[in-house]
Amino acid sequence: MKPRKTRSRTRSHAAYAEAQKHFPGGVNSPVRSWRSVGLAGEGPFFVARAKGAELVDLDGHRYIDFVGSWGPMILGHANSKVVGAIRKQAAHGASYGCPTELESRLALRVKKALPSIEKLRFVSSGSEAVMHALRVARGFTGREKILKFDGCYHGASDGVLVKAGSGAATFGVPDSAGVPASVAQHTLTVPFNDLAAVKSLLDTHRDQVAAVVLEPVVGNAGVLLPEDDFLPGLAACAKVAGALLIFDEVMTGFRLAPGGAQQKFGIRPDLTTLGKILGGGLPCAAYGGRMEIMDKVAPLGPVYQAGTLSGNPLAMAAGLATLDLLLKPENYARLEALGAEVERILLDAAKAGGWGGKICLNRAGSMFTVFFHAGPVRNFADAAKSDTAAFGKFFRGMLDRGVYFPPSQYEAAFLNLAMGPKELKKVAQAARATFANL
Repeated sequence: MKPRKTRSRTRSHAAYAEAQKHFPGGVNSPVRSWRSVGLAGEGPFFVARAKGAELVDLDGHRYIDFVGSWGPMILGHANSKVVGAIRKQAAHGASYGCPTELESRLALRVKKALPSIEKLRFVSSGSEAVMHALRVARGFTGREKILKFDGCYHGASDGVLVKAGSGAATFGVPDSAGVPASVAQHTLTVPFNDLAAVKSLLDTHRDQVAAVVLEPVVGNAGVLLPEDDFLPGLAACAKVAGALLIFDEVMTGFRLAPGGAQQKFGIRPDLTTLGKILGGGLPCAAYGGRMEIMDKVAPLGPVYQAGTLSGNPLAMAAGLATLDLLLKPENYARLEALGAEVERILLDAAKAGGWGGKICLNRAGSMFTVFFHAGPVRNFADAAKSDTAAFGKFFRGMLDRGVYFPPSQYEAAFLNLAMGPKELKKVAQAARATFANL
């Protein structure tokens, strides 16, 4: 194996040293520290700017970006129409704490794309959206327990940090310190794709489960795909049990189809959470669903929720511009074609480098994960068998060749519409060289 030729990141190293004086681990979200990919000492690059499919770090190095701000940048970075919409609104003020017409305009776009949402409430993050959706489910049903799936990450609120994925899986911490046992006891967990386990748990806790919440395509344990009968069977089980079905579409919303995973798989959940693409790169999320459920939210009902920056006009403007550009059939056909080509590139490179049959690539449209495990990978227990050291070498090899993958085995990679033949050629070259030298 050839020695690793690293890019000099002098300015990023200095920025990281400064950041560690101010933030835990030098970052404001754990996975950004790159500790799980063997770079705890070097730390991450710091971004100076981004455009299209590329990030540029403080030292001037360019990277094809397969993270996309963890999903929102489906149009690519700094899209001129989105930037223009933000600038136009900023000239009129950044925040009012009062209603604007922008909120209703974006809500109409959302409701047209996802007919299961009859009413919604804007918030500022996916974590907020799930936290409040679960509160509404409890308020509507009068029940306390929720059922989630092993490895699924639904934000950082206490009740869902039980067998969570994402950063918690990255650092081998399935449960967070600081979560009271009295809260965690109301969260039930089962393996993804295990319908029998769902039925058994719902039967055991009859009339106690307020909601079944899941990522319909899991992204925060790496990409896990639902088996053919799983989502329809899950919807039926929840209905029989009197539990609400909540689709966490923070990742999949507007990415897998205009109407997200629920359109792709033909399932109508009771509640849906959205984020990421919804705000066009600005902090924005939402939860919504059936009118009779959402009318339980204050000021109409007894379930309280509020937020100073909810419906922020800059985020509304960015979201409107993004969805206006994105929600066209030809864009989703192109994203699928891009995904298929990247999948082919990576599998061919793995085979040529002697890794054929040693990895498993799970893909849903424009989101995917390369698991360093022979597979199949159908749940978090399978994903956890991955060779994370090999993934770390893969990450570093691709990084040194100008391709930025998610710095964790347990995260999804994302494609964007700014990627084209030039970027794909560079990815192919980097992948061949990286797999040949693992």
